[in-house]
Amino acid sequence: ESIAVAESVTSGLIQASLSNATNAEQFYQGGITVYNIAQKFKHLNVEPIHAKAVNCVSQKVASEMATAVGDLFVSNWGIGITGYASPTPESNEKLFAYYAISFQGRIRGSGRLTAQLSDPFVVQCDYVKAVLRKLSLLMK
Repeated sequence: ESIAVAESVTSGLIQASLSNATNAEQFYQGGITVYNIAQKFKHLNVEPIHAKAVNCVSQKVASEMATAVGDLFVSNWGIGITGYASPTPESNEKLFAYYAISFQGRIRGSGRLTAQLSDPFVVQCDYVKAVLRKLSLLMK
């Protein structure tokens, strides 16, 4: 089985983690970092009206990213993640992210992650660890 990743809030850190795994060339197809609505729409066909209304941060957007990246990279598994690693007015100054994990084009796991105020890189790393833990549980 293979996997591909579509990231926003984690800016390629999931891709970096997977690419450094033992025998990554046997399962890791690649990934894409899409940081704004235009790129999410262009590369992953994220529905733009909803995405704009939620600043590209919702469970629906993460799910669209996960299924589209699986198709884009012809991969069995897909991961999508979008959210906030630093406080913004749009996030009500809170830190959270939505993730989704697809298998064969269907969402197998999804959820909302929350973080405490911290250095944005630490928050991103916490999101990566949480998503990879969820993935490992789904793959058992």
